[in-house]
Amino acid sequence: MTRTLAALVLVALGLAAGAARAGDRPEIQITDPRGDKTYRAAIQRFATKGGRSEQAGAAVHEALQKGLEFSGLFSVLNERAFLEGAKSPFLDGAPPVNCPNWRQIDADALVQGEVEASGEGVRATFRLHDVARCQALVRGKRFTGRNDDARRVGKAIADEIVEAFTGVRGVADTEIAFVSNRGGSKEIFVMDADGANARAATKNRSLSSFPDWDPTGNSVVYTSYRHRNRPSLFLVARGPSSPGRILAGLNGGRPIYRGVFDPKGSRLAIVMSSEGNTEIFTVERGGGGIRRLTRNRSIDVSPSWSPDGSKLAFVSDRTGAPQVYVMNADGSSQRRLTFQGGYNTAPAWSPDGRWIAYEMQVGGQFDLWLIDPEGQTNVPLVTHARSDEHPTWSPDSRKLAFQSTRRGRPDIYVIDVGSRSEDALRITNAGDNTNPAWGPYRR
Repeated sequence: MTRTLAALVLVALGLAAGAARAGDRPEIQITDPRGDKTYRAAIQRFATKGGRSEQAGAAVHEALQKGLEFSGLFSVLNERAFLEGAKSPFLDGAPPVNCPNWRQIDADALVQGEVEASGEGVRATFRLHDVARCQALVRGKRFTGRNDDARRVGKAIADEIVEAFTGVRGVADTEIAFVSNRGGSKEIFVMDADGANARAATKNRSLSSFPDWDPTGNSVVYTSYRHRNRPSLFLVARGPSSPGRILAGLNGGRPIYRGVFDPKGSRLAIVMSSEGNTEIFTVERGGGGIRRLTRNRSIDVSPSWSPDGSKLAFVSDRTGAPQVYVMNADGSSQRRLTFQGGYNTAPAWSPDGRWIAYEMQVGGQFDLWLIDPEGQTNVPLVTHARSDEHPTWSPDSRKLAFQSTRRGRPDIYVIDVGSRSEDALRITNAGDNTNPAWGPYRR
């Protein structure tokens, strides 16, 4: 019954070593031994004790449903099909689960729980049953939050349920940073992974771009022209991090076009002007220990760390047109990775280390492709008549967010790895929206 997504991304063709030809159009599939892609979840409305708990319980229930559906691995059964009540019993002293009644409506999972809201916040406790085996997978796990956190609590429960059935935590309770001009100027925004709760993170009234998350999820580094109209790195933060301009005096204050945190958050790979070119450097978060990694009469940009921090993917036009390269984190062993296509950019290393997503120019637009870090397998992932660009991975490596002009202006979309291009979900709807950066699991 339990599926692991460790069986996850397989190339559905007899791939020999070597890059796939564009005409082959192989598919990337998430394997499923049952032959379908979803578990069926029966979610009873959590028990409450009246008052504000009723409102909190409704918010938890809705977010839990949406969180499971967002996973792409669960469908939620209509409560009208239930042979038992739509409302959960209180867990303390609850009767045993009548598994045959739930199996009869083809439920794989049964979710029960209770919610209490007070002046101190929201508290939700849930239990989860694998109905087929009539076995409790989660017994009375509790989540708490502020009174306005009921939605987050529901999404966190959904992610726990995904993990209980698949072995990998869900991503409903994660966030995506992006750039939007919906307020006039291009600012950094943050939204929930499904597009809900979008809010401005900056109000610089200046060009802002290229957000990237600190691994803790407490801060986002981005590029802005707010200081003397030159590109510099700034930090927007919550919690203990200090916001504002960073690496201000680095190499005499040269322009810094982009910064990305390493997996530990202690160093950044940066794109900085040097000798008339853009080169890639690494530097400690506080500005010390700078190391130059590239040295070419060409453009070297778009660094992306491997999940263990040992390597970087990047883009260089040293052969005449942009291609994706890989190098060690100290700049050694630089090698070209992409050979198919004449213009390849925006590499993004998957958190599980298995793939590098990137954008390839095909005719007059861009498509998204996947290549493994050794360059043996190279396959199209998202193809469309309009441009799909700037891929970024969810922390579970199951999904990608990207920007697309498929409705005429740029918006952010999310897609399950292995699904059809037309199944991509648009999650923004106001202004022009670009440069998505999927954040880490919340801590």
